[in-house]
Amino acid sequence: MTPKSPPERLLSRLRVVLCRPSHPGNIGAAARAMKTMGLADLALVAPRRFPDAEADARATGAVDLLQTARIVETLDAALADCLFAVALSARPRDLGPPLRTPREGAAELLAAAEAGPVALVFGNETAGLSNAEMMRCQAAVSIPANPAFSSLNLGAAVQILCYECRLAAFAGAPPPKAAPLASPLATAEENAGLLHHLEAVMTATGFYNPAQPGRLLPKLRRLFNRARLEKEEINILRGMLAATEKPTGHGRRG
Repeated sequence: MTPKSPPERLLSRLRVVLCRPSHPGNIGAAARAMKTMGLADLALVAPRRFPDAEADARATGAVDLLQTARIVETLDAALADCLFAVALSARPRDLGPPLRTPREGAAELLAAAEAGPVALVFGNETAGLSNAEMMRCQAAVSIPANPAFSSLNLGAAVQILCYECRLAAFAGAPPPKAAPLASPLATAEENAGLLHHLEAVMTATGFYNPAQPGRLLPKLRRLFNRARLEKEEINILRGMLAATEKPTGHGRRG
C-alpha cells in the first residue's frame, strides 16, 4: 500500500513508547535509533532513572529527543491520543493481539497514521510488556531472531522497528543521502572535447588507426557516459593528455 500523506508527516505522527525502562543508556540508544530514522516523538512510562547523564551520552546527537520526551506514569496516558498501537512481543500471548512480522506491523501502523497519532510500544528490558499492557495495543509484532539466542537489546529493537516504519512511510524506497559532488558534472560538449583530444593523442602515438577504427571510439564514449565525469575530472584527464603531447627535450643537442 502506497502512503497518501508525505512520509515526513506520517513519521511525525509515530510515537515510540518505552514502558518501565530500567536502564537510562537504553533510553538514550532508543532516542538515537529514532532520530536516524526520522522519528522524534518519545514517551517514557515510569522510567526508573530519567533524566540521566548516561541517557544523554548514549543518545549521541539525539539529546533533543530526550529533552522533549513525554514522561507519564501509565501506558494509558502515553496512548491517550493514539488511534492505533503496535506492541513488540517476543512470544504470542493467549489474550493478546496476533503476532505479525515487523514489516507487516509497520505497514499497518503507517496506514493508520494517515488519520492521526499512532504508537510503537516496547516493554521493560527484563520482563517485556505485561499482558495488561499488550491488551492496550491493537496489533503486535515479533522480531524473528535466532531461536537459540533471541535476546535483543532494547535500542536494537527500536532501531529495527523504526527502520521498518521508515520503509513503510516511503513505500519501501527512502531516498539515499546523496554526497555533494566535488565539482559540477561535465557537459556533453566537455565530454566530447575529451574524446576528441584522446582520439588525437591515440592517433599520434599509433595506438589508434583512423583507417581501421573498429569499435574503439564508441566503447570509449560509452565508458565516459557510464562514469559521468565531473568538470575537474575532465580537466585532469585533458591535462594528462596535453602533457604527453609536449616534447620532452631528451636527446636534444645544443
